[in-house]
Amino acid sequence: MARLHSVDPALATGKARDLLDIVRLRTGRIPNMVRLMANSPAVLSGYLNLATALAGSTLSVEIRDLIAVLIATEGGSDYTLAAVSTLARKSGLDDDDIAMAQHAQARDPRTAAALRFSESLLEKRGHVSPSEVDRLIEAGFSDGEVAEVVAAVVLNIYRNYFNLVAAPEIDFPASGTGAKLAMSKAE
Repeated sequence: MARLHSVDPALATGKARDLLDIVRLRTGRIPNMVRLMANSPAVLSGYLNLATALAGSTLSVEIRDLIAVLIATEGGSDYTLAAVSTLARKSGLDDDDIAMAQHAQARDPRTAAALRFSESLLEKRGHVSPSEVDRLIEAGFSDGEVAEVVAAVVLNIYRNYFNLVAAPEIDFPASGTGAKLAMSKAE
């Protein structure tokens, strides 16, 4: 059960209504997380603005989606993992890609480098070494793409933290791997 009150799109007014309308137009629906974020138009606007900006980045949608899966897994939000796994499947990734990303692994060496860097960035709270940045650049990432990887991690920490606090009811297909991963981390 959600810890915050869900904003009913039919009753929303002002900026909250405008933002909910934008989400509905873009996605055809309004996820529970968005309904909860709409309690603060500033929070929802910030989330949507960063997500929209990153959608126009040079970093591939696949890498962005796999970073989202990794961050959701590391953060332990079942809602976020279900949501980002659904998005990853829609972008053409399969369950094996998603499962590998949960362990900062990928079939493609370039994608794997981005996931390892993202994992380190998360674990070290941004205090990555110069050699870690160099390895990402050596894997073929431009300076701009390094910045975009950082932004993708930040966006997904934001989404994950919000969902851990707000506890939206899951309105995406379950990821199927979150519980298994949480158990393996506890061992």
